[in-house]
Amino acid sequence: MSRTTGGWLVTGSGGMLGQDLLARLAAAGQDAAGLDRAALDITDPGAVREVLAAHAPAVVVNCAAWTAVDDAEAEEDQALAVNGTGPRVLAEACAAAGAVLIQVSTDYVFPGDARTPYAEDAPTGPHSAYGRTKLVGERAVLDTLPEAGYVVRTAWLYGAGGPNFVRTMIKLESVKDTLDVVDDQQGQPTWTGDLADRLVRLGLGALAGTAPPGIYHGTSGGGTTWCGFTREIFRLLGADPERVRPTTSEAFVRPAPRPSYSVLGHDGWKRAGIDPIRDWREALAESFPVLLKVERQKSVTGQ
Repeated sequence: MSRTTGGWLVTGSGGMLGQDLLARLAAAGQDAAGLDRAALDITDPGAVREVLAAHAPAVVVNCAAWTAVDDAEAEEDQALAVNGTGPRVLAEACAAAGAVLIQVSTDYVFPGDARTPYAEDAPTGPHSAYGRTKLVGERAVLDTLPEAGYVVRTAWLYGAGGPNFVRTMIKLESVKDTLDVVDDQQGQPTWTGDLADRLVRLGLGALAGTAPPGIYHGTSGGGTTWCGFTREIFRLLGADPERVRPTTSEAFVRPAPRPSYSVLGHDGWKRAGIDPIRDWREALAESFPVLLKVERQKSVTGQ
């Protein structure tokens, strides 16, 4: 069933993904409004209803999230408010307004101990507070909006609009002779530009009635380790990849457990007639000049 085409509303628009999503919507000629954390508290039902009444969006994309994975271990209630309660509030408001909701989620909802890519319908089993809270948000959206709720899980995000692994490695390459980087965690580095593009396509498909509601995996094709990822960054910098030395997760113990395997399958996109995201190396090569420019400008200005 097709829906009336209308505008888009992006919550959490000040973040790395939100910025790229607004740019992709503008490039696609879509009317879109963005609200950052200061402009909208997604856990406030009254505020959310007021915003939806004012903007009357056809599609809402929730990029707002508590992403401080380690802090969530000690502050799970606060993380749950943003990652669980917030999506439920948005879903209830979208249900009342007749809007589509796309909820951005995470690979952390899985236990991270697989050996083959996780399918969209694979059993979940988060091992961290962050993963538990994000799973609550997923279920709230899918339960509240069975015909208009979409969950897009992603992982290992990087982009020009905020601090991330790629920009950190660019900086460290210039000041470190060698780097020890974890080589026992598998994942899919994903450019926010590519993910934003798929979110736009998915929303348009939802409006056209060609993209079934449910779960999609928004990660790049292929896979690597953090060490392999860093070596590719060094190669693009013209640096010797062998300066990046493999180590284990035991060398970097963190409060929240990291999944050892975060590779996701992408069969769900076939249902919507949308191609999955390309291989991670191709995306990194395309995005790298902008990331390098941003990081070097930051180094010069000291910001």
